[in-house]
Amino acid sequence: MNINATERALPAAMRGGQLALATFALGLGAFMNILDLTIANVSVPSIAGDLGVSFTQGTWVITSYAVAEAILLPLTGWLALRFGAVRLFVNATLLFTLASLLCGLAPSFPVLLTARVMQGVVGASMIPLSQTLLTSVYPPQRRGLALGLWSMTTILGPIIGPLSGGWLTENLSWHWIFLINLPIGLIVAGLVSWLFADRETPRRRLPVDYVGLGLLVIGIGALQILLDKGNELDWFGSPLIIGLAAVSVVALAFFTAWELTDDHPVVDLRLFGRRNFAIGVTCLMIGSIAFFGTVVVLPLWLQSYQGYTPLWAGKVVAFGGVLALLLGPIIGANIHRLDARAVATFGFTVFALVAFWSARFTPDVDYWTLALSRLFMGVGISCFFLPLVTINLSGLAPGQLAAATGLQNFMRNLGSSFGTAIMTSLWDHKGIEHHARLAEQVTAYNPLATHYLDQLHTIGLGDTQALAQLDRTLTTQAYLLSTDAVMCISGMLMLSLIGLIWWAKPPFTVRGGGH
Repeated sequence: MNINATERALPAAMRGGQLALATFALGLGAFMNILDLTIANVSVPSIAGDLGVSFTQGTWVITSYAVAEAILLPLTGWLALRFGAVRLFVNATLLFTLASLLCGLAPSFPVLLTARVMQGVVGASMIPLSQTLLTSVYPPQRRGLALGLWSMTTILGPIIGPLSGGWLTENLSWHWIFLINLPIGLIVAGLVSWLFADRETPRRRLPVDYVGLGLLVIGIGALQILLDKGNELDWFGSPLIIGLAAVSVVALAFFTAWELTDDHPVVDLRLFGRRNFAIGVTCLMIGSIAFFGTVVVLPLWLQSYQGYTPLWAGKVVAFGGVLALLLGPIIGANIHRLDARAVATFGFTVFALVAFWSARFTPDVDYWTLALSRLFMGVGISCFFLPLVTINLSGLAPGQLAAATGLQNFMRNLGSSFGTAIMTSLWDHKGIEHHARLAEQVTAYNPLATHYLDQLHTIGLGDTQALAQLDRTLTTQAYLLSTDAVMCISGMLMLSLIGLIWWAKPPFTVRGGGH
């Protein structure tokens, strides 16, 4: 394919109201999809109770969606070449909307699970394609603004998901966390179908790489289930987790070797041979581990040991999106004037400093201190997602964008899965460890312990009640220390990326015309 000829054949950039509508529709489509990764998290107890399954079984509502989406994300480039990016996005949105309807009306748990798998399968391509199509309708000098607007969906989705899920479940019912997608999906599909009617991308009927596809499904599916169920099954103390790890390693090793030698691979792994892409997606994955680690652990701690309801815990986390929402378009509009590495470094540093500050909170920390910490962390978040996306896509030809955005979003999702699994497991194990160490100090020879027990006796508690209250105090303190450890590790992960990001090589143009 002649890249320059393809570039010249692209339709002119949109303007005015048409451009605003396209930005709104594509951003809304991506936001709806990312929202569904986290909106069900706080509703699992309600879903499990209503459909008559255990809480452990109920968590498959989250796992099934994540596994299906993780498998299909890397295939976006291949699917876009085969069916056309616009056609694929519109059909994926309509099918995602249908799957949401089936989820909301599900009469039993197996039906709900099947519909959630369908959501993940058909919706996986929506996120990368929304990014690809959005950059295609902006003039070259304003594509940074396009990415700035789009990046807000990746930041706000995980933050607003638990908040909206908690509100809908408390005030309506869990069914509405899925039914809310119906009007959104129809509006997005209708607008994109109309606005992009004459902007379909070139199609090529490539042979189907069945071997690569099969290895991808097995390798990524096993890895995602391992990450989602590892903590629940005690990680490598479980034969199932050991088996999943072995299957994943072997399948992904064969997949990598096969895709690099096949003439028509389903996933273009050669993109990792480009310095900027490899560095950008590595930083994005590690940064996502740190980001999602704090997003998941903080509300877990607040609800378990600080007495917060799901809704109020969600309100604390939601403050992280306020400044991110304001700064995203500003940074995007000016990213071409700045060194993306410097902006990312600033974001890493701010995130780390706020994380270290959060690690100094005491058990009596108030709501507004927590909210302000998330507010300031939003500055760091908005200043590292967008520059990394810009670096990832720098120098890529138009024909490579769908594959690159699919892989980029896969790595971000993988980071979120690793972050959720590792940080929650670390939080849980550190909490148990700290509790044991604190309990060792409760002896008749420790004046602090005896004084505290005397105070409890003074207010009328018996020996058993006083010891139970002491144990609750130790548990609260232990999980605060555990939360502090997660915050410190997240901060250190961010700081570790500063050296790596400066290996990226300018210029960081959002989209290039050659290889």
